[in-house]
Amino acid sequence: MLTIRQRLPANWLVLGLALALLPTGLLALSQGAADLAMRDVLAALVMPGLSDPTEQAVLIVREIRLPRVLLAAVVGAILALSGAAMQGLFRNPLADPSLIGVTAGASLGAAIVIVVAGLNVSSEFQLTLISTGAFAGGLLAVIVVYRLATSPNGTSVATMLLAGIAITALAGALGGLLEFQASNDMLRRISLWKMGAIDSASYARLGLASGICLLLATTIPRFAHALDAMLLGESEARHLGIDTDKVKRLLVVLVALGVGVCVALAGTIAFVGLVVPHLVRLLIGPAHKGLLPASALAGALLLILADMISRTMLAPAEVPVGIITAILGVPFFIVLLRQRHQYGMQT
Repeated sequence: MLTIRQRLPANWLVLGLALALLPTGLLALSQGAADLAMRDVLAALVMPGLSDPTEQAVLIVREIRLPRVLLAAVVGAILALSGAAMQGLFRNPLADPSLIGVTAGASLGAAIVIVVAGLNVSSEFQLTLISTGAFAGGLLAVIVVYRLATSPNGTSVATMLLAGIAITALAGALGGLLEFQASNDMLRRISLWKMGAIDSASYARLGLASGICLLLATTIPRFAHALDAMLLGESEARHLGIDTDKVKRLLVVLVALGVGVCVALAGTIAFVGLVVPHLVRLLIGPAHKGLLPASALAGALLLILADMISRTMLAPAEVPVGIITAILGVPFFIVLLRQRHQYGMQT
């Protein structure tokens, strides 16, 4: 384990993660229920056109695995970037985006659409309706949390945290009530949604997620200096000229947008927004100039690998990717906590 004096230069980590994306993506394209040779994957990617529409490698790579791998990378980047922003905002390296209620609200919104409309996720139109319900639920939860935390004196981060916990509990209770009333078929759909999955990936969904990712990747890093200042405390940040209320408001909106879209497109995927920024912080330190981009790249890599495992562990059946991230994240996070306590590292 690296000590404080042995932390990696942030630029090195960012460069290493960026260079690892391409080979990791190519590996994921080659793995699945039908394994493909790397030469077939490369040929399918660079082939100018489908000379033979029935060619298996081209169809598998271009129509099934490529949008899935890219969507996994984008969703992972959004979740990890949002987690890094939330940890800086709450001044707590154990925080994650679910603290503001967006994940629970989105899950409740999806459950309401599934139960009330009796939808199945087999068609693109019905899946779009469920995704819309998830996004609306996440957005409503964040609006309620923010309103509860806002007073004439400003927005309290502590109150926001408590309100987020309360809204998460309420959304969980309402979701449980829906599940109690749902049929066995609907209950299975809700359960699968909550487990998280990238199997519904398409180029249309990838376009939406990529647009949100680009917005967050170009906007959140602009708050790096403000987040660094807020680590010292809100009063100190104000003395340094930081408009803390504006920073909190904009970051909450951006994180809610990003996480809401991720839950709408891929369901609930645990631990990416918690473990990845925490690990990156241990490696390079708490400065957000390097922490934010490194977290985004590491989140993309993690979810690509997790989705690849989900497709190959019990092939041809697929394990929900949210289960994989939890299986990987929980023991890894416990090890990090033990080592952090052992070495007395301060983040």
